[in-house]
Amino acid sequence: MNTDSYQDMLGAVQAFHDKHRFRETGGEELAYRVALMTEELGEISACVTKGKPKEKLSEECADLFILLLGTAIAADFDLRQAFWDKLKKVESRESRLINGRIRVSEFRDT
Repeated sequence: MNTDSYQDMLGAVQAFHDKHRFRETGGEELAYRVALMTEELGEISACVTKGKPKEKLSEECADLFILLLGTAIAADFDLRQAFWDKLKKVESRESRLINGRIRVSEFRDT
């Protein structure tokens, strides 16, 4: 299967979890999944800081995306809805240049 449908991607990750019995063997334990995502972020960082080819960067980003989908499965939440809800919040935020780079956040001046 090779489509761009969110449902298809989620189904493919669920099939991967089922195939390897993630639920029964600790693969869906959330602290473990956070550790895996942290590892993937390190690999993404290495791609950028070491100037690796974009194909390697895209592969590492895909790993992180698969882990994110799997975390939504493991924690039983709708990642697609969470995406749209969060984007709506982010779109209403202000932006600032900080150290020459754009930052969009909930700035709290104290």
